[in-house]
Amino acid sequence: MSSKPTFTVGSPESAESITIRRVATLPEYDECVAIERETWGSQFAEVVPSIILRIAQEVGGVTAAAFAPDGSMLGFVFGITGVRDGELAHWSDMLAVRVGARDMGLGKRLKTYQRDRLLEIGVRKMYWTYDPLVARNAYLNLMQLGARAVEYRTNFYGEDTGSVLHSALGTDRFIVAWQLDDAAPRGANLDTAEWSSTPLVEEVLPDRLPDDARVRVAIPNDIFAILDVDAKRATRWRETTRAALTTYLDRGYSVLGFLRGDDARPGTYLLAR
Repeated sequence: MSSKPTFTVGSPESAESITIRRVATLPEYDECVAIERETWGSQFAEVVPSIILRIAQEVGGVTAAAFAPDGSMLGFVFGITGVRDGELAHWSDMLAVRVGARDMGLGKRLKTYQRDRLLEIGVRKMYWTYDPLVARNAYLNLMQLGARAVEYRTNFYGEDTGSVLHSALGTDRFIVAWQLDDAAPRGANLDTAEWSSTPLVEEVLPDRLPDDARVRVAIPNDIFAILDVDAKRATRWRETTRAALTTYLDRGYSVLGFLRGDDARPGTYLLAR
């Protein structure tokens, strides 16, 4: 199976022609592993082997992929089902889309497919993690899917997994929870204009964090672009956001949503007490 999409991506027609379904054959499971290595690097120590991707589906897990018309795999999602806090729950462990097929909404489509399969077997809640510094994922998870950031974990996967995406910044993560039978995304009714005058924590951590009822915490629009040119600055962003977000969560604040940035301003988390 080809490791690269062999059709033109980016048009509405190409997006509509992509099929989302469960992974079914041994070569397809192996292709998921290939995408893992493309995404997280050849030295990534936490690669999920094809046999685990396969076995998980025998006990309520989901390994699904997006396929181009020519059969090439463009991305995949993987998770396992178990029990958390006394109820059935699913942990979505991996989501990856190949570079040539990004910005087509495949991440959302894969998650939606995963949700639908879980609802069929009675699972009502899904958990996963994402890096709080990655704006693209913050917007997808909190605003498009409607998941909630419920916990901040420092170096959740250790300081260095061997991945090129993790070695410089560690693996701080938000744990998010998605109520699968809630049709309305949490951010759908968020009046973003009301937040324009709220205190903003930016790149440099202030001596004293604002204690207002509502606050914003900024992150870069592209942390990896910063990392490529200025590792110290990227590390400063990590340290500032770690301190701010953990402090606010400890004070009883909740993350209500995320505003995407633009050329003139960074993306911002919206938190309220």
